[in-house]
Amino acid sequence: MILTLVDAVAGYAAPVSPPATLSVARGEVVGLAGSNGIGKSTLLKAVLGTARSFSGSIERPPATRIGYLSQQPVRLPEIPLSGRELLATLGADRLPPPARLAEKLGARIDRLSGGEYQLLMLWATLAGESDLILLDEPTNNLDASHIRVAIEEIAAASARRATLVVSHDRDFLAAVCTRIVVLEATGG
Repeated sequence: MILTLVDAVAGYAAPVSPPATLSVARGEVVGLAGSNGIGKSTLLKAVLGTARSFSGSIERPPATRIGYLSQQPVRLPEIPLSGRELLATLGADRLPPPARLAEKLGARIDRLSGGEYQLLMLWATLAGESDLILLDEPTNNLDASHIRVAIEEIAAASARRATLVVSHDRDFLAAVCTRIVVLEATGG
């Protein structure tokens, strides 16, 4: 297993998520679903190490390389950097990008639409050399054709790594995931 959570509860100053138990192996794309505010993104951040783990365990091999796409990738201010240059800077230029993205790589990143930028950042995450990919709402800002590209590229990259995806889009999760874990509030 690349990632194992056993009754993991994550948060910041206080717990946010209910206990979560799941595992992700190389070649799997596991979806994490649940209602708004249940702590899905917070669990991803606990795996990443930017949120606190309150109880349970989060285990991954010590040398695990993690790729992470946040819900709203940071848009750099106006700078004359092309998509191709950004991918090279991030070390994500060793694989040919999908055709829908390749045609935009010469454009300055500050001139890309929200969906084009989201697809660029998704590709940068997938094209890196990570063992574990964490995708937080990767379809934000994507239109239907971009979502199809995202599904294809996540599936194509899955054999090389373990992938954990948070999304509210159940159709997207059903199309891209090998299984889905639903986070639910505990009684109390």
